[in-house]
Amino acid sequence: MIPRVNERAVTAQDPLGEALGRRVTTDEGLTDHTVVAYWPGLDFYTLDDEQAAWTSAQWAEHLDTSLTEHLRFAPSTQHTRRAIFHLDVRLHPDDRDLMGPEWAEAAHRLARAAGIEIPGEESGCRWIAVQGRPGRLDLIANLIRLDGTWQQQHPDLLLRLADEARRIETDLRLIPVRRPYLGAAALAPSAVTQLATVLGQLADEQSGPLATVRGLIEHSAHRLARQPGAVGPDTAHRLELIARRLHGIQQDLDTTTARLVATSRPTSTQPGAAATPQAVRHTARRSL
Repeated sequence: MIPRVNERAVTAQDPLGEALGRRVTTDEGLTDHTVVAYWPGLDFYTLDDEQAAWTSAQWAEHLDTSLTEHLRFAPSTQHTRRAIFHLDVRLHPDDRDLMGPEWAEAAHRLARAAGIEIPGEESGCRWIAVQGRPGRLDLIANLIRLDGTWQQQHPDLLLRLADEARRIETDLRLIPVRRPYLGAAALAPSAVTQLATVLGQLADEQSGPLATVRGLIEHSAHRLARQPGAVGPDTAHRLELIARRLHGIQQDLDTTTARLVATSRPTSTQPGAAATPQAVRHTARRSL
């Protein structure tokens, strides 16, 4: 089970369409076989079984509600409208088909790991889990909470998701999805974990330093664009390009972090045995 955090979105339309593998419409009703889980508070906002007949467009609108109601009053250090969080997880290609309750359990566990569902929290995030493609689960959430504040996510988000994915694999007896070791140049797992933590904090979209700098640049560009004359708009455009490059760096760091997380769990031939980098194992055999 490989978790992947996608780029934040302005509305839930595109993430939901990506999850379903087709565009969001007002014609198609999504049943509980597709929307396998959602935030606990939804039951208090709808009549019994009302949401069972919602179309994909209505689900997207439901997720966007906190954005439209509170964005003007919800402080964001990044000065951004991108409040829609999108996580997708994929099973091993040879894994078995999961039943609805199993998908729902995985969804709630990943939602807690992602910090968008806090047990007992009544003013948290609106979120849904969609099982719209074979072997894949998508978690879509609005990070603007019901009380109008932004939901702060853990700095080690990717590590927490990867750890929970491994536990879900074990509990549901799924096939572990592992990536190949980096080879002779691989670092010790503890060092890899530390590096992944640092890189994850740098790339974090909500509280990372790069996101803060990008937000300040975007805010400056927005103010300059309002200045009269040619100098303001031209400089604003240049600042927007700089912000885009910073966002690209964040994405590259995100990808690198995920790769480090995946490679920090080497396979072994015996349970509990510590894996040794290939170059070290060759040296050991030659010394015998």
